[in-house]
Amino acid sequence: MPSENDGVMIVLSSPSGAGKTTLVKMLSEIDNYEISISHTTRQPRPNEENKKDYYFVNEDEFKRLINNQEFLEYAKVFGNFYGTTRTPVIDKLNKGKNVLFDIDWQGADQIKNKKLDYKLITFFILPPSKEVLFERLSNRDMKDKLIADERMKQFERDVLHWINYDYVVINDDLENCYSKINNLINAETSDGSKDYDSKYIRNHIEKLTS
Repeated sequence: MPSENDGVMIVLSSPSGAGKTTLVKMLSEIDNYEISISHTTRQPRPNEENKKDYYFVNEDEFKRLINNQEFLEYAKVFGNFYGTTRTPVIDKLNKGKNVLFDIDWQGADQIKNKKLDYKLITFFILPPSKEVLFERLSNRDMKDKLIADERMKQFERDVLHWINYDYVVINDDLENCYSKINNLINAETSDGSKDYDSKYIRNHIEKLTS
């Protein structure tokens, strides 16, 4: 049974290329924070390691896990499945670990709808501009610029889901963005004051979607 000594679930979502994976890794360096390692059917990127960055599995294995209802959340993104298995997450939370999730809006919605008896804080990370996002996507190790174009189109759809998150943070500077997220987590878990300008965020989103 959950107790007041349990850990907190912290979700970071973003359009592809906005920096959530880097931010999750930075937050995981904080004492008592651990990353929830997802399963995926996509191929590893350069420098990614199995069981460290993801559990890389084939589609048959992924569907077996779905059929066995082992996922806390899962989604199909850009033609590949991604999912978080329930048992490792619950085990970490019960040991008092704060669990970080690097997932998209579909997965975040599923976790919220599970209504687990653990505190949940959700963040949606946005780029400073569409131009910066395209530059980041184009600089990835991608052979085909069409992939960047496809993800820019997906960005237009993904950004609409910001409204379902507790906080939206703009990744205009990585260290600054990290500090904002960390401060908001600390404020949430200690009932402290929050430095959060919702009007500024709404104005930024209007610029991104205009």
